[in-house]
Amino acid sequence: MANIEDYLIWRGDLTFEQDPFNEVDNLIIAQLAYVDLKDIIPAAGSGGKITLEDACRDFFELNDEQELELVKSFIWYCPFFMRKMARTRRFSNIILSNYAVYNNTEKEVQFGAFLAELGDGSVYVDFMGTDDSLIGWKEDFNMSFIQPIPSQLEAASYVNEVLSPGRKKIRLGGHSKGGNLAIYAAVKANPRVKKRIIEVYNNDGPGFDRKMIESEEYQEMLPKIKTIVPQHSIVGMLLEHEERYMIVKSSQTGVMQHDAMSWQVIGNHFETVQGVDDTSRMLNEALSRWINGMTRQQRSDFVEILFSIITSSGATKLSDLSADRFNFAGAALKMYGSLDRETKMMLRRMLKSLSGEFDKARKMINNRQ
Repeated sequence: MANIEDYLIWRGDLTFEQDPFNEVDNLIIAQLAYVDLKDIIPAAGSGGKITLEDACRDFFELNDEQELELVKSFIWYCPFFMRKMARTRRFSNIILSNYAVYNNTEKEVQFGAFLAELGDGSVYVDFMGTDDSLIGWKEDFNMSFIQPIPSQLEAASYVNEVLSPGRKKIRLGGHSKGGNLAIYAAVKANPRVKKRIIEVYNNDGPGFDRKMIESEEYQEMLPKIKTIVPQHSIVGMLLEHEERYMIVKSSQTGVMQHDAMSWQVIGNHFETVQGVDDTSRMLNEALSRWINGMTRQQRSDFVEILFSIITSSGATKLSDLSADRFNFAGAALKMYGSLDRETKMMLRRMLKSLSGEFDKARKMINNRQ
């Protein structure tokens, strides 16, 4: 089976003028957003620019490869994938600029974006998805009761500030939460920017609440939105969607299909299937029933308690939890023990409700097999 790395071998010698931008190129560029290129790509508003080839060289001069290989994160491979991109004719000379990154624990926001000029008269706005930070994951949970979340507001502000000057055609995209931010920024763009948007790519990112997708401005942008999800999509099926999906095959199973490196490619397109699998659909229906069965305040309370327990060990990243499981377990139990009786009961009720919905889904799956 072939993936986006194989695509670099097959199509990497062709410029965007020779072979136009396609859906696979979109996913490849989206992976760049997970690489820490702060102080390498010139900052937003600075006017500076750098090619991918030069940015990649600078990155590996500043970072030790052996240390990068030790990173315990699902996005650990992105820097090495960037190096493969930088060795191709297709991607080496794309021009990167307007880097912005904003992580704030108190305001519960994790945001990153930059521009990539492709050399075909267009620019791709690349939004970072959820990284390894716990604050980023909490912000994702906050989507269930806060609309808009802070990173969505940052995305809209970023696009209107950096793209209002200029005439290039615009594509926006990202993976995971980055895809959600791309849609939000496109929908909320000012008229001058909006009329230049030709495509918006959501690569397995969550949707929005009903109010957003029924809005006139969302409906106007809808024909330009391209949502791509794997067969067993979890993240990309969350909340509400109005657009059609492209459903791609993956070499992984279960939730690991969220990993874009596993998506299957044929030529310059993804290998597609007719629908998401029954397990994905039923589990997402169960999760939706559970979320919709709570008030916004209940959702907020649940997320606050859950993340208080998770961060009680002092962890700031998901990889911290797996690196020191004993310390995390001890701290979590201590934190849970300090909760008052009413809070404990509320947490248990919600977890029992979620477990019940998943049990129903599993029974439905087993009955169909």
